[in-house]
Amino acid sequence: MKMKKFLNDPNTLTAEMLEGLALAHGNIVDVLPGNLVVSKALKDAGRVTIVTLGGTGHEPALSGFVGDGMLDIAVAGDVFAAPNPQSCFEAIKLADKGKGVLFLVLNHAGDMLTGNMTMKMCKQAGLNVRKVVTQEDISNAPRSNADDRRGLAGAVPLYHIAAAAAKEGRSLDEVADLAQRYADSMATIAVAVRCATHPASGASFGDLGDEDMEIGMGQHGEGGGGRQPMKTARETIAIMANALVKDIPLQKGDRAFVMVNGSGATTLMEQLILYKDCVRYLESLGIEVVANMVGEILTVQEQAGFQLNIAKWNDEFLRFWNTPARTIAFNK
Repeated sequence: MKMKKFLNDPNTLTAEMLEGLALAHGNIVDVLPGNLVVSKALKDAGRVTIVTLGGTGHEPALSGFVGDGMLDIAVAGDVFAAPNPQSCFEAIKLADKGKGVLFLVLNHAGDMLTGNMTMKMCKQAGLNVRKVVTQEDISNAPRSNADDRRGLAGAVPLYHIAAAAAKEGRSLDEVADLAQRYADSMATIAVAVRCATHPASGASFGDLGDEDMEIGMGQHGEGGGGRQPMKTARETIAIMANALVKDIPLQKGDRAFVMVNGSGATTLMEQLILYKDCVRYLESLGIEVVANMVGEILTVQEQAGFQLNIAKWNDEFLRFWNTPARTIAFNK
């Protein structure tokens, strides 16, 4: 089937998207050379600042979470591809306001390669930078081998919690340690029922047919090994939430954050039903849901499915979550 998307030139997708972003949200961000999406609040930031990187094609992530109370700079790569280390290095230099920079990287091969090379450049330049990696996808490795886990949408609430700690005046080590504790507190699993197409080439990520879904599919079409007949929302949540609860682990009396992240073509109606079913499932285990995100947060073009992220929360996480934020895609 021919791809049907409103595009102009496959070679200018990222540049055109970022130009549109700047035109639509110029009150919140600037777009600078090197595909740097920069918060306008950065100019007044006498604190630890936060930088991340990642490919485009996942909108609103990651650039949609740049702004006051979340990311200071997101460095955008081409579609599903990491940006170059030089752009990330320039972003960190720009972000540094004398208090140090937290560099957040999602665990994907290209992002990690760029992240590691960027850190070497920062060390040579004498910059004060701490890197934290999110790697919470339970489908492709056990927690004991977390370095092999992919980073999924769970990074997004971490942005706000880390930024709130920085805004409170905490040191770089304190903010980085908090970010690491949060990264360690969460787990994510995804399911797909229809695959996306790459907007530059039109190539499909796969074919799940009319009857099947795949639990564990990654956000670039990586197989998850959990193909099975399509199930109801309640049945699907029971499988996914049970796996997350065991992985974290969560117990009766614990408090939790729940995210239902639509992959691009799952309706809000479906997402809200899934969220309701997850809350009820956790309630049945004596676990209280104290905060949430429901919506399209980190998408995969028009893939149909969702990511379920659950994190074990404490008073500190909840307090930082309940602070103000003003970004393109998230406001509190």
